Amino acid sequence: MPTAGALLRHLPRPLLRCAAVWRRAVRRPAGARRRSGPAAPPYPVQVRALLDVLDQAVAAQPAADAAVAACGAPDGPTGQAAQDCGRVCSAFHRLRAELHGLTLTAPDLARAQAHAGRLLAYDQWMVHQALNLAFSVHPEPRTEAARLQLNGLGRPADDLRRLRDGLRAAQGAPGPATAPRP
Repeated sequence: MPTAGALLRHLPRPLLRCAAVWRRAVRRPAGARRRSGPAAPPYPVQVRALLDVLDQAVAAQPAADAAVAACGAPDGPTGQAAQDCGRVCSAFHRLRAELHGLTLTAPDLARAQAHAGRLLAYDQWMVHQALNLAFSVHPEPRTEAARLQLNGLGRPADDLRRLRDGLRAAQGAPGPATAPRP
C-alpha cells in the first residue's frame, strides 16, 4: 500500500501546497497527547464488577438446571418448561452482554472474563438445545432418546461456580457462603 508521501508526490504543485497547509492546520499542538478514552476503573472495582456478574450467573443456575431437567422429564415436557427455558435463556443472554461490557484491564481478570463468557455461552446453548429437543417439530426415536438424557447443566455450571469462588478467594472478597453441589 503506498504511503501518504508517495501519493502526494504525484499531485500538482498548487494542490501540494494546499495539502501542506492542511497538514499544518490539523496537526496537534506541540506537547498535546492523544486521549485514549476514560481511564479504567481501579483493580478492586473491576474485581467487584466481575464478581457481581458471576454472582448473578450462579444465582440463575438452579432455575436453568430445573428448566433443562423439566425438558428431559420422562412423562414429557410441559408448557411451563418452555416458559422457564425462555426466561433462563434471556437471563443468560443478558448476563453475557453485561459480562462482555465490563472494562477489565488486568490480564488475570480478562482471562476470567473470557472463561466466564464461554461457560455462560455453554449454559445458554444447553438450555436452548434442551428446548429444541423437548419441543421438536419432527420427533424421532433418536431425538426422544437424547431428550430423556437431559438432567441439568452439568460440569460447566460447576466450573462457573468454582471460577466465581476462586476469584472471590483470591481477592479476599467476602461473599455468600456456598455449599458444594452434589
